[in-house]
Amino acid sequence: MGDIRAGLRDAFAGAVSSLLSIAYCLSYAALIFSGPLAPWLSYGVAVAFLSSALGAAAVALKSSFPFGIGGPDTSTSAVMATLVSVTAARLVAAGNPHLLPATLIVMALATILTGAVLLLLGLTRAGRAIRFVPYPVIGGFLAATGTLMILGACQVITGHKVNWTNPAALLAHAGLAKIMAGVALLAALELFLARSRNALIMPGVLLAAILGTHLVLFLLHEPLAMAQGAGWMFTPAPAAALRLPLQPAELAAFPWKMLPGLSGELFAVVFVTTVTVLLNTSGIEIATKYEADIERELRAVGLGNLLSGALGGFVGSLALSRTSLARAAGATGRLAGFTLAAISAALLVVDPAFLGHVPKFVLGGLLLFTGGRLVARWVITTARQLLPLEYASLVVIALMILTWGFIAGMAIGTVIGCLTFAFSASRVNAIKFSFDNTEYRSSLDRSPEELALLAEHGREIQGMALQSYLFFGSANRLYVRVKALVAERPQCRFLLFDFRLVTGLDSSATHSFSQIRDVADEKRARIILVNLAPELERMFRVARFLGSGVTVAETLDKALEHCEEEVIAAHKPAGGEAHSLRAWLTEALDDPGLADCLAQDCLRREFAEGAVIARQGENATSMHFILEGRVGVILEQEDGRSLRVRSLGPQTTIGEMGLIAHKPRSGTLQAETASVLYELPLEAYERIRRENPALGQALLAYVTEVMAERLSFANRVIGVLQR
Repeated sequence: MGDIRAGLRDAFAGAVSSLLSIAYCLSYAALIFSGPLAPWLSYGVAVAFLSSALGAAAVALKSSFPFGIGGPDTSTSAVMATLVSVTAARLVAAGNPHLLPATLIVMALATILTGAVLLLLGLTRAGRAIRFVPYPVIGGFLAATGTLMILGACQVITGHKVNWTNPAALLAHAGLAKIMAGVALLAALELFLARSRNALIMPGVLLAAILGTHLVLFLLHEPLAMAQGAGWMFTPAPAAALRLPLQPAELAAFPWKMLPGLSGELFAVVFVTTVTVLLNTSGIEIATKYEADIERELRAVGLGNLLSGALGGFVGSLALSRTSLARAAGATGRLAGFTLAAISAALLVVDPAFLGHVPKFVLGGLLLFTGGRLVARWVITTARQLLPLEYASLVVIALMILTWGFIAGMAIGTVIGCLTFAFSASRVNAIKFSFDNTEYRSSLDRSPEELALLAEHGREIQGMALQSYLFFGSANRLYVRVKALVAERPQCRFLLFDFRLVTGLDSSATHSFSQIRDVADEKRARIILVNLAPELERMFRVARFLGSGVTVAETLDKALEHCEEEVIAAHKPAGGEAHSLRAWLTEALDDPGLADCLAQDCLRREFAEGAVIARQGENATSMHFILEGRVGVILEQEDGRSLRVRSLGPQTTIGEMGLIAHKPRSGTLQAETASVLYELPLEAYERIRRENPALGQALLAYVTEVMAERLSFANRVIGVLQR
């Protein structure tokens, strides 16, 4: 019983959506089969219903939305109308007598091509590549499409072609009153839809407009034939039998030389349909809160277009409004789409004479409504969502498409999009943060004397962490910044550039670095490049940048450590290297007697390079005074890897916090070079606290001073990283 109820709901939802689909099919047929093709409007109506049936069936069968509805769509019909209009105009100009057959062939080829491209994108999972097209290009394309639909609506209503550069031409054909009737219908649709989202509002407004027109004709005693002759109503047309367009005889008579000249319009059909499928899929996801598979949607719509093109229909898409309507009407399964497909197929046998009773302004008003919403979305709404430069490029692209056609507009639009992107990207600062050695040092803990030297001369080391993609704009700004920095800091001896966050660079960027090298050479400063990916290093080698005055370092920490050693060696007083434990402790505790007492309790330990001094997780039973050599703090990670987090040089201490707080060791201590350490065991420390409070307090004050300096440095580093 539950399955039967669900099936009835789906059938009802499909029937409700078919009311909207019928209105759209009639308006799209009137849009495409206008101008020279107006005498075959009844054939166009049949083609529209055929396209709706095939598109709805394919989407219902293959879509990732079980309730999905497919068929002709606003954007796709607008570009198809442009293709058909250009084709018909060229056939008429050439005096080709096969106007309808040749136009149908072009329509079929465009639909088949679109279906093949969509199917290929879906099968290769390359559909998301369209997201790499700049947003202003897509927006300009669809804004132009909406404008073309509005102009097409005016042609449907008045029966005369309107150029967007000369809208006053409508007045020459007394079409203003008819246009105003279409605008009134548009206003009614907007008014009622703003108040309610009931599924029957749009069909109800359209039906009311048709009945109201006939009521006015009755009250004015105007015969229907007179209204048809005045252009208010469509002229009745005989029934048209559908035929396959790609028949051998018609293909042989087709002017194939004309086809290359239509490449722009053909491309527009494919491009707009692909974009429409992606945008409508996203819109349906938001409206229905149902996750979609974009590749499945591309395959479903591609299959529908292949069938439609082969049987003489025109291009379609996944329909946002009709799918959302079906969902709101209770659809949960695929029967909704199949129901709409069946109703569309049944309408193929309906006598097209009913078109003689339909006012042109009703279908034209529906086109004005849909085209106006496209323009409102991509011209008005985006004005509040885009940067001024991006919005200006969108408008320019739309105007170029309207003026010179889709190919010229797309080509120029892509160039504008690339230039806009390049300009915007060049404004992104290539420097994530900059620093000197007084703010940001290596992880090597140093003696107070060495720290004092670095505090005084640390500005000789200037570093910059770079980011993003470096090209002519951003790299040139980097050169200007470095040039100003070197002029401001004439004592600079090292320029470090960290490339860890750089995603790539071009040849113009390597030229800017050559300029930086010239500036550095002039000031006798050395350049060090850090964290260079193999591809970046290869580009620098090709540009012959690496060499004298330029060094490549593996990590920023190692580069900083090397530069610090150079600065210390350059400014360290002669004969300042020799230090005994007692001399060091005397300076640290500021009391020779206390220093002697502490030295007597320390045990001398010698470790070869690579020897483990203490292991991570062990109880901290001692602290160490490093007199000579270097000790690394190694963090053993859960995945088995080891990471050096700190390094400590002569006249530094390690393990003091674990000893005082009685905590396990947080890392493994390993000698990085042959080292001499003095160990203060836990027993000796506890004895000092009990028997020599003065020494205990002095030692605690020294440890507090060391930790305070480390914390202060950590705060400075955080400040640098947050710039």
